[in-house]
Amino acid sequence: MAKPKEDFSLKQTKPNISGSKNTTGPLRPHDLVEQMQFMFVKILKAKDLVGPDGPDTCDPYVEIILGNCKGTTKIFEKKSSPEWNQVFAFKKERIQTITLETVVRDKLNEVSHEMIGKVKFNIGDVPMRVQPDSPLAPQWYRLEDKNGVKLGAGELMLSVWMGTQADEAFSEAWISDAAESAGTAYTRSKIYHSPRLWYLRVNVIQGQDLVFRDKNRKNPEIFVRGTLGNLVLRSRSSPNKNENPMWNEDMMFVAAEPFEEPLVLSVEDKLNPNKEESVCLGKVVIPLQNVMKRVDNAPASARWYNLERPEIAGESKEQKEVNFASKLNARISLDGGYHVLDEATNYSSDLRSTVKLLWRPNIGLLELGILNATGLPVMKGKEKRTDAYCVAKYASKWVRTRTILDSLAPQWNEQFSWDVYDLCTVLTIGVFDNGHIQAGDMAGKAFHPRIGKVRIRLSTLESNRIYTYSYPLVVLQSSGVKKMGEIQLAVRFSCASFFDTLQNYTQPLLPKMHYLNPLSVYQLDSLRHQAAFITSLRLSRAEPPLRKEIVDYMLDVGSNMWSIRRAKANYDRILDLLSGIFALIKWFEQIRNWKSPAATMAFYFLFLVVVFVPKLTLSTIFLVLFLVGVWRCIKRPRHPPHLDAKLSHVDTTNEEELDEEFDPLPSKKTGEVLKRRYDRLRGIAGRMQVVLGDLATQGERVQSLLSWRDPRATMIFVCFCLVACFVTYVTPFRYVLILSMTYVLRHPRFRVGFPSVVQNFLRRLPARTDSML
Repeated sequence: MAKPKEDFSLKQTKPNISGSKNTTGPLRPHDLVEQMQFMFVKILKAKDLVGPDGPDTCDPYVEIILGNCKGTTKIFEKKSSPEWNQVFAFKKERIQTITLETVVRDKLNEVSHEMIGKVKFNIGDVPMRVQPDSPLAPQWYRLEDKNGVKLGAGELMLSVWMGTQADEAFSEAWISDAAESAGTAYTRSKIYHSPRLWYLRVNVIQGQDLVFRDKNRKNPEIFVRGTLGNLVLRSRSSPNKNENPMWNEDMMFVAAEPFEEPLVLSVEDKLNPNKEESVCLGKVVIPLQNVMKRVDNAPASARWYNLERPEIAGESKEQKEVNFASKLNARISLDGGYHVLDEATNYSSDLRSTVKLLWRPNIGLLELGILNATGLPVMKGKEKRTDAYCVAKYASKWVRTRTILDSLAPQWNEQFSWDVYDLCTVLTIGVFDNGHIQAGDMAGKAFHPRIGKVRIRLSTLESNRIYTYSYPLVVLQSSGVKKMGEIQLAVRFSCASFFDTLQNYTQPLLPKMHYLNPLSVYQLDSLRHQAAFITSLRLSRAEPPLRKEIVDYMLDVGSNMWSIRRAKANYDRILDLLSGIFALIKWFEQIRNWKSPAATMAFYFLFLVVVFVPKLTLSTIFLVLFLVGVWRCIKRPRHPPHLDAKLSHVDTTNEEELDEEFDPLPSKKTGEVLKRRYDRLRGIAGRMQVVLGDLATQGERVQSLLSWRDPRATMIFVCFCLVACFVTYVTPFRYVLILSMTYVLRHPRFRVGFPSVVQNFLRRLPARTDSML
């Protein structure tokens, strides 16, 4: 039985949000999400609590009981006047009782807990707080015993109110649908910021007065090794085989603020050309706080650094006291005029330079409402549950929603916003399963599996329009493509100034330093991986952490790995791009072959009009383009682009190709599998090699027209050029065009079925294939 085809289409939705009803008035906060009602209970402090042996003998805590929902504060030891200052939020639609109880208990031991007193509230009497009302003032309440009798001592300060997720207490509250006794800190909504990244340019120029361990050392292979944190780079070996080597070579690192690790430069001598063994001749440790920061292309000043003498095991005291005066000349600078790329180039969410001084003013505001998800799969097989949360990334700001526990259809209804500086950027939203939940002692090593990802390019959004769509969550696995559910989003780009937005299209895409002193493709790729590694390392140190697998997935680390599926997709993209040219050539061949005599005569008539009235040519072309644009505006797509399963070749690829795509570098496969893949790759590369060779051959044949490699062919071409010179001189150019087109469009009965003279002549010309081995 055939497997049913997955539906990867985009679906427009109509959620109950206030933003869709407020299309003309001023923007309101939290108008892109559905309002969710919560009961907030803020426990501040207690006083005069009495334990079993008198004051200051109890270990108090507060338990909030609302039907089947319970929440507890932290426990204080031996304290009669504790201060908790904790907020609890209970979802209103899950409340199935009319009474709220706040019970103060004393923890006697791990098993026994005794009630000190309680305060009861009628839920119908709880006041409603509407933004932007001021916070509700807390009050002291006298504790009661289990029979409702007021106690002689003991009071509790708290406040209770009804509100929504727009309440400022919501972000730090213990939330009933996103909290557990273990791992509560890992379920809250948080905002993160990527560290500010700099390109560190180290230009090693030369060394001076190096001291070799072996005084008879000849032809030393001297290089400089640069170390910044876990990254190690090295220069080429100096062509000067003496104690004064020269390099004049750049090494590029990525450094993050605050600068925690110094730059270490060591001059080393490679002992064996066939091995990596080397000996250190001296090193210098440079704190990055002392390094010059550049914002333009002005070169940094060169500086001599005194090298430290390396310690040698077994060295005598007299040898240690020998004067050591080796130096290293280098230019070191933190280049803030670049944008440090940490994302895949096609999906960049930020294009600004490191230094804020070079930023252009923002052009608008991006707002994202993460409403809900449906149809999520079970991610924890043993517990048969899914604890989902979302992460959204734009520019340097990362946002994380709260985790909804044990739900395959979670409702977040959280709204976030970003300043927009460039429309040619992409917003990325990922959905993950919280591996910290029920991880126990392994919480620090818990893995957060991906559920899916959505990308939205800002330039495809109309200004001040709310897009409400349900996006499919699609994940490519080694077993094939799989739909993991759908996520409902509301997105709005608010334009501050229409003319500033249009001007943005005339500005350079990247900061000017990328054009004044461009980096090579290899450098950019290496630096991007450095930046992604540093970003994941810093964000994993936050609390709660954004783990490495989350950051790598959001930044598309490893997207440049070889994939036959992507190669097929890119090949189809090129064919689709060239299909218009191929269609034009095919149409012209039909005109030339008189498939429709009327069309051929009409084309020839238009050609004569262009030749005799040339001033209408450009005007006609631009008019046609204008009319085509206006016509297509009526039928333009109204929804943002999303995943195209056919274009991505996710349905046509096989398991062998997917297994190769997910195989890491270096490969974990061995033996026959690697041999089969290598042979297949050789076959693909061989066909590409033949195509590239044919293109090179045709170009070299044109170049050989005047090279005299074939004397007779060049003589024929030179004589033809002389005759053509005289003919075109005495004949008006328009008549030359008319005669040429008349010859091309001659009727098939006046042709022969052989290649033309020009084709025959070009195919006989020599190419450089004769010189290849």
